[in-house]
Amino acid sequence: MLTPPLGAAAIAGLVPHQGSMCLLDRALSWDAAEILCATGRHRDPANPLRRDGMLPAVCGLEFAFQAMALHGALSAGGAQRPGFVSSLREVALEVERLDDIPDELRIAATALMAEAGGFIYRFAITAGDRRLLHGQAAVILPREDTPA
Repeated sequence: MLTPPLGAAAIAGLVPHQGSMCLLDRALSWDAAEILCATGRHRDPANPLRRDGMLPAVCGLEFAFQAMALHGALSAGGAQRPGFVSSLREVALEVERLDDIPDELRIAATALMAEAGGFIYRFAITAGDRRLLHGQAAVILPREDTPA
């Protein structure tokens, strides 16, 4: 059984995102209902989500999706298979961009529903005591015998 904190290498073994697309540096804590992750990769000039020299705040959704996938993997005791975002609700972007945030990002995700076919999470990304974005996302996990 894995215990916190988890580093980037352990995280990469549990989420479908690999290489530079694995955006989480650490999983700080988790339990059956929620996870808290941290990263500084929003400041990386080589971040694959950057466009025109900046990282728009909407890219924070990908950080949240990865925290959700990691929580699913830790809850299930094995790597999370790829899924598809099926809905976003109440998403609020409190900033325009993330690359100019000097502090480490904290990504919190709370499971509202989780089952074999998908999950729904509330999420929030903060830096220091500043909330950067938040909302709710639903992800559908295809059956394992269905080609992606």
